[in-house]
Amino acid sequence: MYEKEMIINNKTGLHARPATDLSTLCQAYESDIKIRAEDTEIDAKSIISILSGGICKGTKIKLVVNGTDEKEAGEKISEFIENLKE
Repeated sequence: MYEKEMIINNKTGLHARPATDLSTLCQAYESDIKIRAEDTEIDAKSIISILSGGICKGTKIKLVVNGTDEKEAGEKISEFIENLKE
């Protein structure tokens, strides 16, 4: 299992475009990919789930990846989230 805590620094959080890009990236991996924010668990492969999560700037999240390609997926998704700029 790959786990990493991060803080969303993108000024608009995970709104439409970053949410779309994130879900597309996550769909490329076989592993189960979740984002935990406060009391919410978000399916990172679902744009609807990401948008419904209401993740805004300053939100502390935990990325949890579990599966056959978890290390590669976790590293690439973490890098994507950490480099979000808008």
